[in-house]
Amino acid sequence: MNESLKNSHTHSDISAERIGIKHVPHFTTLHKFTNRISSFYFNSLLHQTLKLFYSHGERIPLVAIDSSGFTGGHCSYYYSVRTGKKRRSYLKTSIAVDVEKFIVTGFKISGKPVHDAKHATALLRQCHKRRKADCYLMDKGYDSEKIHTLINEELKSEAIIPVRCRKRKKIKGKYRRKMRDEFDEDIYHYRNLVETMFSVLKRKYREELRATKYSNQVKEVKFKLLIHNIDRAISVSIIIRVRISTEPCINHLL
Repeated sequence: MNESLKNSHTHSDISAERIGIKHVPHFTTLHKFTNRISSFYFNSLLHQTLKLFYSHGERIPLVAIDSSGFTGGHCSYYYSVRTGKKRRSYLKTSIAVDVEKFIVTGFKISGKPVHDAKHATALLRQCHKRRKADCYLMDKGYDSEKIHTLINEELKSEAIIPVRCRKRKKIKGKYRRKMRDEFDEDIYHYRNLVETMFSVLKRKYREELRATKYSNQVKEVKFKLLIHNIDRAISVSIIIRVRISTEPCINHLL
């Protein structure tokens, strides 16, 4: 017993030395940090991650917006079935994704079911303030004249949103009628990448949230989004270095 404890301490000390810290933090350190950090800092952290991908003033050609949910219950499905206590609560999460660089450029999270259009209004303004885009792609759930007006007149961008056509009902709004006549199917297909983003996030970082408090659940979702951007930046830098290292040296050959 004493020998195993001694070995564990030795491994911990080696790990701490490699990371560059003086001693191994207590196992509750990350939990306490999550409780103390304000959600306000996550917006600043997202802005810093975007600087890894864009130069000053650079616009994003295409941004896709969609929403999904992260399950609030941290117990297994098997346990829920056996006990008869199924947790159906989830955090509605709307994100904006640069379809070319495949990174998250904005997020909006709520603990209650909210209509997509309400999330979109706040998310669009947030994304525009952080990094302007030329075109926004959304599904039929966001089809409203209000959203079209916001994107075209306030944000000075374009929107591609399928029009919900109901029988015997006239399409209202000049932007919705224009979208019906000028809908670009080829560009709209890129909207699928925001659904791919949710699939990647849930497979890599789990759909279930481990936190029990609502405030910490929101922070946990934001951590997942930020980690994806950081991971993407590291992957891109590695690919660039590999390409540079494999290119032949022309001067050396000559």
